[in-house]
Amino acid sequence: MQRRQFLSRSLAATAALGAPFARLVHAEGALTPLKFTLDFRVTSQISPFFLALAKGYYKEEGLDVSIDVGSGSVASITRVASGAYDLGLGDLSSLVEFQAQNPNTPVQAIYQYYQRAPFVIIGRRDRGITTDFHSLKGKRVAAAAVESTRRCWPMVARALKISPELFEWVTTDFSARDNVMFRGDVDAATYFHDSAVSLFARMPPKDLAVLEYAKAGLHLYGNAILAGRLLQEKPDAARGFLRASQRALRETLTNPEPALAAIRAREPILNLDVERERWSITRQYVAPPDLLAQALGSIRPVVLGRQIDEVVTVFQLAAKPTPERVFNPGFLPEMKGAA
Repeated sequence: MQRRQFLSRSLAATAALGAPFARLVHAEGALTPLKFTLDFRVTSQISPFFLALAKGYYKEEGLDVSIDVGSGSVASITRVASGAYDLGLGDLSSLVEFQAQNPNTPVQAIYQYYQRAPFVIIGRRDRGITTDFHSLKGKRVAAAAVESTRRCWPMVARALKISPELFEWVTTDFSARDNVMFRGDVDAATYFHDSAVSLFARMPPKDLAVLEYAKAGLHLYGNAILAGRLLQEKPDAARGFLRASQRALRETLTNPEPALAAIRAREPILNLDVERERWSITRQYVAPPDLLAQALGSIRPVVLGRQIDEVVTVFQLAAKPTPERVFNPGFLPEMKGAA
């Protein structure tokens, strides 16, 4: 994704620097630059960030934000860890693994965007695949070499008490997944559920079986907003970014049309009918029915703790990060109306 900046000159003396939710006061034109990497392409999945950009919410927080496209929700973590980006949208389970292997990394999650991981495997019914994961036995499943849905499959297998070698992986580039499914080169493929609308546009949904990881008994948090050195060097910038982003997210949940217009301005080739369908799926994972409105962006430590346990066990990690290490709630916008 593309751009951002934040306040660098003249903070007003009226706001205490340590106040967690104090608004940044900035002189006109004195914005702090922030670079934010998406997990993948520009679609309605991440349209609230472009709405915040288009409506000037980041600038109101003293930020000049640039947003760049990503190369996967795992790669976003290394982009932030390297310092190439201030913030990124990355997979929480992969962050657990990264922290275990890099105990001194400053990278933490600060806002839980996907309250449920939208991980699915989509199979061709004409190959005998149903919504029962056992129907994948002996099949060929396409997935990118490094992507979160593939990485988390062993956790599903463990929950179902089946072998993680149930099927054969066929390594395929993200951009080729729809083609290999359509041609029948493979029997199934991994997707973010909301990313699969491109496949649904080419193959009748009735001919496809959607196997949702969430229905395997797992509650996995998905992509979160991550930050690294920014949290120590410019903590108010991180808070301002989250305030502006959550403001836009709430508006998009109420009415997605302005956000869709914002992504269309960035990517004119987007089909808005497709993007409306995509957002209708995305919102189910960003704001599921059981999530309190004031809890957007937050996590439940007990649930995260179970996810950490799963990741550590499945990947036989030598260290186990704590929920507080993985997710830092100190930058969340004030939750008005919270009990």
